[in-house]
Amino acid sequence: MFALVSDVPRYPEFLPWCSAGEVLEQTPGGMVASIGMSMGGLKKSFTTRNTHVEDRRIHLDLVDGPFSHLEGTWDFKPVGDGSQRACRIDFTLQYGFASSTLSALVGPVFDKIAANLVDAFVKRADQVYGA
Repeated sequence: MFALVSDVPRYPEFLPWCSAGEVLEQTPGGMVASIGMSMGGLKKSFTTRNTHVEDRRIHLDLVDGPFSHLEGTWDFKPVGDGSQRACRIDFTLQYGFASSTLSALVGPVFDKIAANLVDAFVKRADQVYGA
């Protein structure tokens, strides 16, 4: 799952709202990535600095975009003794939009996207790795 979440360029293949995914800078401890969003004719993009703890955690902080703040963490915890190809995923995301107009227009849609993000990645894992 860590590999799927950190593979930003492939997001447009399975996230319907994602129009682009690009790694702007790769570092030993993570990356800076840009994601394009297309929702109801409105197009926006944002950039995050993602700090990686290999196979365990991805923490993201806003660099640039239409948010007043955006911070999130993906935690991946092995299930059982770790020999299984399974993990528990905890995802937290805090965000606010920089503009009240944008918040009113996009906020409800983005809330739904955030709430369903883990499910989208689980579905992608089934496609890539098999159930």
